Amino acid sequence: MNKPVDYFVHESSYIDEGCRIGKGTKIWHFCHIMTDCSIGENCNIGQNVVVSPGVKLGNNVKVQNNVSIYTGVICEDNVFLGPSMVFTNVSNPRSSVVRKDRYEETLVKEGASIGANATIICGNTIGRYAFIGAGAVVTRDVPDHSLTIGNPARHVGWMSEYGHRLNFDGEGIAICPESKEKYLLDNMIVKKLPK
Repeated sequence: MNKPVDYFVHESSYIDEGCRIGKGTKIWHFCHIMTDCSIGENCNIGQNVVVSPGVKLGNNVKVQNNVSIYTGVICEDNVFLGPSMVFTNVSNPRSSVVRKDRYEETLVKEGASIGANATIICGNTIGRYAFIGAGAVVTRDVPDHSLTIGNPARHVGWMSEYGHRLNFDGEGIAICPESKEKYLLDNMIVKKLPK
């Protein structure tokens, strides 16, 4: 007996056998969801997206149009992948050399946002609530809450969980203008303070 589907898939998309898709997820036009990947609950997969074998997406992940998520990528909960951003999974690709057994892991931690047309070189970790600007080329790990822009990407500031730039005072305290939550900057590490 077939289990009823509790997610939405547009009729133009392909869902291979053996993938797991969570309740409330929406998969829009011209997508290919490949075998052995895992997509959490309440995700939104935009138009023309491919999710390769073994990829793991947490809950409430938003994937905008024209994104390819290759084997080796893991996105935790509440990650945002902007339009046409790019992942890689091999550091030294050659058409004539098969390296399928050498895919590198890229981890995007909880709440991180990656802007449109950004490129994430494989083997790196994007920290919790980090914010990667549009068009950035990330070539190394990005700390939690870091605002990172440019090519190659460089750290230029800090972001709150609500996606606002944090301005720290002389005591290392900043307040998010939207949530009013307080953050502490200590030795280049940002922590949200308890209420």
